[in-house]
Amino acid sequence: QVHLVESGGGLVQPGGSLRLSCAASGSRLSIDAMGWYRQAPGKERDLVATITSGGITNTANSVKGRFTISRDNANNTVYLQMNSLKPDDTAVYYCNVDRARFHTGLYYTTAYDVWGQGTQVTVSS
Repeated sequence: QVHLVESGGGLVQPGGSLRLSCAASGSRLSIDAMGWYRQAPGKERDLVATITSGGITNTANSVKGRFTISRDNANNTVYLQMNSLKPDDTAVYYCNVDRARFHTGLYYTTAYDVWGQGTQVTVSS
């Protein structure tokens, strides 16, 4: 099993900053790409940013220059630094792992498309 736990969401004023964290847990874990997605009320879940194990990033145009994704491979943790927040950034933010190899206790196997529970980010004055 691979579990993702997000933290760092909350209420912030426009122009403010927040830092989201997502820690992945599992036995003898090895993760490919990690990323952040968000879903606003009544809208589809959209990509925010992803990062490979080698540090290659992909960031949505809507947040480019304001949001930065980073990763601590040793601790299987991904971060999203969000600056210059706008009301349009209000959404539930979800952490995602596209592929992770882990040990069941008997053998290695692979989990695909694992999601965290989400953390609410509200940008409002």
